[in-house]
Amino acid sequence: MTRRIESLFIPGQAGKIEAILEEPEDRKALEAAVVCHPHPLHGGTMHNKVVYRLARGLRRAGCVVLRFNFRGVNLSEGVHDDGRGEVEDASICLSEIRSRYPQLPAMVAGFSFGSRVALRLAARDSSLTRVIAVGFPSLNLDGDYVHEVRIRKAFVQSTHDEHGPRSSFEPFFNSLPQPKELVWIESADHFFKDALDPFERAIEQIGRSRGAA
Repeated sequence: MTRRIESLFIPGQAGKIEAILEEPEDRKALEAAVVCHPHPLHGGTMHNKVVYRLARGLRRAGCVVLRFNFRGVNLSEGVHDDGRGEVEDASICLSEIRSRYPQLPAMVAGFSFGSRVALRLAARDSSLTRVIAVGFPSLNLDGDYVHEVRIRKAFVQSTHDEHGPRSSFEPFFNSLPQPKELVWIESADHFFKDALDPFERAIEQIGRSRGAA
């Protein structure tokens, strides 16, 4: 079967949002996912290698995936807004994919800064089925809003994540309400160095676990 791959621009609050929409390679889509990239001021884009693997793992699990660049990144218009406007960007992209696939349940996922955005969006949109947070930066960060996320939460962390080490992440995770799950990937750093293949397999497995608590 021929899968759909489309580069597009979505009207946003700060101007157009650059995005890529990709359907699963070998099956009909079962779920719609918006994927958020890492920090724009530190080189984060929708083409980041972890974001690419996150999106591909979800597609292999049967998701149609919309990746996008936050305001001010590459061809997306506007300027960085410290996470506030970026949540609005993600919300607009979520509305876009829902309008294209209204029959599908929707989820949101993100890496690093993108995981913060994804969780903030999930805290205010209970109609989402679940959220996947990769490399959540638990050090020196206000994470109170994550306790407001009542939908399914899956966290995927590197065992040597300098921004979310086990010593700070595990107490944070244990404090969160159910439903939740945590997957550790044996890796050298925040970017899953030398472990992108097992990371992608873990994402695919999580992606396939629809309906599980």
